[in-house]
Amino acid sequence: MRVTNGGVKRTLAVLAAALTLGAVAPSVAEAAPSSGWNDWVCRPSAAHPEPVVLVHGLGANDTVNWFFHAPKIAAQGYCVFSLTYGTGILGPGVGGLASMRDSAAQLGRFVDRVRSATGAAKVDIVGHSEGSTMPAYYLKYGGAAKVAHFVGFGANYRGTTLGGLDALAKALLTSVPGLGAVLRTACGACTEYLAPSAFLDDLARGGVHVPGPTYTSIVSKYDEVVTPYTSGILGEPGTTDVVLQDFCAGDASGHLSQAVDPNVTGLILHALDASYAPACTPFTLPL
Repeated sequence: MRVTNGGVKRTLAVLAAALTLGAVAPSVAEAAPSSGWNDWVCRPSAAHPEPVVLVHGLGANDTVNWFFHAPKIAAQGYCVFSLTYGTGILGPGVGGLASMRDSAAQLGRFVDRVRSATGAAKVDIVGHSEGSTMPAYYLKYGGAAKVAHFVGFGANYRGTTLGGLDALAKALLTSVPGLGAVLRTACGACTEYLAPSAFLDDLARGGVHVPGPTYTSIVSKYDEVVTPYTSGILGEPGTTDVVLQDFCAGDASGHLSQAVDPNVTGLILHALDASYAPACTPFTLPL
């Protein structure tokens, strides 16, 4: 076979082009996404430089609590991560049971993992119910420097009367021998929510808010778990409190249904980025 100089040159040119494409193609294919839910190769964009950490409520887990909000936050261009924390005797699918002090330490480790994986200096934290209380403790006792925005909904910073059932619970705890120890083992967070408690005292001392992160608290007048609902109102300088019904009169959300409330989604996105304009959507799931 005769090979001319021109043929050699053409062959080399084709090989060079193939090698160039081969070198370029993997970098294009492997380009890190700038949004996603629990995608550990996600890299935050310049528009949204802080990854969002989602923190579920008592008795829930990250999948159940965040199936509605997480994809919608990610769709706005955020790297979103969630964890199930504080599991115990009910197994790995039921979280938020451990003492909130222990869970705050677990959250801290998760925040550090997200920061390390994404290269972000800070994260945003969004939490539901206990997912507001426990992260507030984390922020107050060491975590504030690692967080840019903190958003709690179905929020609770002062405990709950459970519609008056707290009196019955306290009576049982004091009258039934050993019940307190059993409950603390099974659900340390439960006893910490019954005011007065040492945990709530530590959280409230000097104010819940600490300098650094922005704080947004979202509550519903129809909350049947956090009673009174004003337990979730911070009312401190440098904080923003939003009553759902003041934002959207047609919102009948209770406590649990805030996990699937589009108005809550909009308020979260606005708290993370003030340029996002939330819209009122009538919502009639009073759970």
